[in-house]
Amino acid sequence: MLLIRRCLGAQRHARSAAAARLWSSSSSSSSSSSRDQRWRHRDDGTSWKHGLAGLLAGTGAVLAYGLHRQKAEQEDKSRVQTIEKASELPIFTQEEVSSHRRLEDGVWVTYKGGVYDITEFVGVHPGGDKILLAAGGDLEPFWALYAVHKQKHVLEMLSAYKVGELSAQDRKKQQSVAPSDPYSSDPERHPALRVNSLKPFNAEPPPELLTDSYITPSAIFFKRNHLPVPQVDPASYRLHVEGLARGVLTLSLEELKTRFPKHTVTATLQCAGNRRSEMNKVKRVKGLNWGIAAISNATWSGARLRDVLLAAGYGPDVAKWALHVQFEGLDEDVTGTTYGASIHLNKAVSEDGDVLLAYEMNGEELPADHGYPVRVVVPGTVGARNVKWLGRIRVSAEESGSHWQQNDYKGFSPGTDWDTVDFTSAPAIQELPVQSAITTPADGAAVDRSSEEVTVKGYAWSGGGREVVRVDVSLDGGETWQVAELKGGGTGDAPPGRAWAWKLWEVTAPLPAGSRELEIVCKAVDSSYNMQPDTVGPIWNLRGVLSNAWHSVRVEITEDESEE
Repeated sequence: MLLIRRCLGAQRHARSAAAARLWSSSSSSSSSSSRDQRWRHRDDGTSWKHGLAGLLAGTGAVLAYGLHRQKAEQEDKSRVQTIEKASELPIFTQEEVSSHRRLEDGVWVTYKGGVYDITEFVGVHPGGDKILLAAGGDLEPFWALYAVHKQKHVLEMLSAYKVGELSAQDRKKQQSVAPSDPYSSDPERHPALRVNSLKPFNAEPPPELLTDSYITPSAIFFKRNHLPVPQVDPASYRLHVEGLARGVLTLSLEELKTRFPKHTVTATLQCAGNRRSEMNKVKRVKGLNWGIAAISNATWSGARLRDVLLAAGYGPDVAKWALHVQFEGLDEDVTGTTYGASIHLNKAVSEDGDVLLAYEMNGEELPADHGYPVRVVVPGTVGARNVKWLGRIRVSAEESGSHWQQNDYKGFSPGTDWDTVDFTSAPAIQELPVQSAITTPADGAAVDRSSEEVTVKGYAWSGGGREVVRVDVSLDGGETWQVAELKGGGTGDAPPGRAWAWKLWEVTAPLPAGSRELEIVCKAVDSSYNMQPDTVGPIWNLRGVLSNAWHSVRVEITEDESEE
């Protein structure tokens, strides 16, 4: 193995030079394609804008996941076969490839059975932090998400880094799942997701991918499941609407699509436990250890819940006694208990509530993990009330009696513990408080002094349709502040009370003279002038929900030794 690595090392300089030539060629070429534009150097002297980060994880234009996928795979296979001549290269196991995840050990990846050492490439280009998301693993799932790699010269560049072949056993290896496993039919998930639990599956995207796009690609939209993902036959699917004088209204998927006008809403969903990991640092809580990315933004389309309830017999007489609309999913545990939740009737029937029975996400049918064939989307409301795989709607005088409505997703005083908690004493979470977080740079990252400035990016959102009107950013732990530029929907774009989608934000600031470390902090302000609390301690609670204190990261400023 040592001899192989020495031989490979002798080849690296030539491969790096070839890659540099390809970089130069692609960056100076002329094309009207928006994808080609991402390979060019900006004439104004700023840094490469994302550059070849799209090669692996991508910050380029997002492909709809699976769009023309079969055709693209066939084209890629043909190109690789043409580009890569048969050669006597060593065989590596997946275990050997997986051991190369860091620059210190060399960064290896696999692609269509080949093994590639991309260490030099990662070291010289500014998107290396995103490339490392694929380190030690397979590139194909990343390339299925982004379009920038669908070019011949990209594959030529990759071929220059080939060092071996993956063993036949590992190429054919399939995950074995016991037939009795209730999660055996769960869908495949994107490997970039950071998994908090496998069964049920719960995962969030890396923060640096989360804010690459105003609309989160479905494949990396955070996944929050409480039970196994049900397999639902769209032909036999039925939605039952109960609790009204006309009796039960039963709708097929086709009837839901054809009987009611289709509406589209862009809305952010956030898990109640987003940023729970920060509460865990204060004192341990019970729940999944979510980071800052249990939040995502999508475009949802479907029938308005209001229209369906009116068709089922809702009217002024019902409003006199009904207070809640309950939802039941088709996901169930071994006892047959299904996931359930409810929202206030006023939200459900309001013309401004925009509650959808969604059957599309980002212009395509709902993915299995996000509620196929129909889910509830309740804009401005905690993710837990946005019931997936919807099977039943019930208008009622009572809240849902489910565990997740009555004995979970409630906030309590920091002084309440599991010996003293009384879940009946607190209301179920509906609207969420104002929120923001920094997605880049990451905590612990380094910025070179020679760059003279730092760019900070993140997201901000508030529940209840309250628009984020300002994000303040500090580089010195909150001593001084500056206002970030809001992206993805300007202030005042949404009707009052209907700002359902997040704001992405960005600020570029000069590095403070003499500082060796930055404590970067962000805080958001919504249209009701609600602001985030400065620390976690006063909002700590035993379930770790509603975590929205100022978010901060520490960044080291490094000096260029050659300049010194």
